[in-house]
Amino acid sequence: MKPFHYERASTVEEACSMSTESEESCFLAGGTTLIDLLKLNVMRPAKVVDVRNVDMDTVDLLEDGGILIGANVRNSDLAWHQKVRRDYQALSEALLSGASPQLRNMATVAGNVMQRARCPYFRDNYSPCNKRSPGSGCAALGGYARSHAVLGTSEHCIATHPSDMCVALAAFEAKVRVEGLAGTRDIPFSDFHLLPGDRPDREHAIDPGELITGVVLPPNVEGASSVYLKSRDRASYEFALASAAVSFALVEGRIAAARIALGGVATKPWRAFEAENCLEGNEPSSELYEEAAALAMEGAITQPDNAYKVPLARGLIVRALAIARERVEAQV
Repeated sequence: MKPFHYERASTVEEACSMSTESEESCFLAGGTTLIDLLKLNVMRPAKVVDVRNVDMDTVDLLEDGGILIGANVRNSDLAWHQKVRRDYQALSEALLSGASPQLRNMATVAGNVMQRARCPYFRDNYSPCNKRSPGSGCAALGGYARSHAVLGTSEHCIATHPSDMCVALAAFEAKVRVEGLAGTRDIPFSDFHLLPGDRPDREHAIDPGELITGVVLPPNVEGASSVYLKSRDRASYEFALASAAVSFALVEGRIAAARIALGGVATKPWRAFEAENCLEGNEPSSELYEEAAALAMEGAITQPDNAYKVPLARGLIVRALAIARERVEAQV
């Protein structure tokens, strides 16, 4: 592990100021990923700014009916929050499907949003990896790629985004609130995580010195229900091979305001916009679900080891849509 300078902040302003004092700095909250990457010598910050004492650990109701989730809220607390379980069920289910109870008790919302790739070539610190060492190549291309992405990839990177929580946040059209010395801004969730393109090392639309202070969830569509489904190699403490967060409401027997987001298959939390457009305004049916699922996975680029993800994800989408319909109808 490379030696680094450690400082503890008590306010957002203090944290941002400390961070800008060094070009190679990062923030520490739960540390469930950062500590691993430091030990592996994958991340080598010159300074670590501890933000655990910054007051960002509440879930606040907003005037419009949405919620503001503080950056330091623990994943387990958010998963069991009464309003989240009632109005954003897919988010609660996504959180509870991730990691282990011990990790969920430590991990924070902002840390989850900032998760790094779980690609073994990124973490082994000796294989070529454009994300870790720009310009060195991508060992996953032509290597063992069973867990890698099939959507949003490039010739420079096919690493899968690992978060469950972020898939649900994408489906609920969340915004990431960040603060820096220049002020506060809200970044739409669909814009926060960047596609690899020719710069896989740049993963987030956040500027140096900016700190995530919260996540804003808009009010859920009235009468809508949601679900999160995850396929994995074992029942717990395992990353998704494919996952789907689905939300929609029924108005006069037709699907309204449909949302579909995918995990385990893309380089970022993936919104399936064309699939949503296929659903909206139509009567729910198995045939419609199949059509939407096919559109969601259209354009997938597979490797020999991960072609199975396309039919797997399509099946999850169909099943999630069917469950969402059952939950909507159960409310009537």
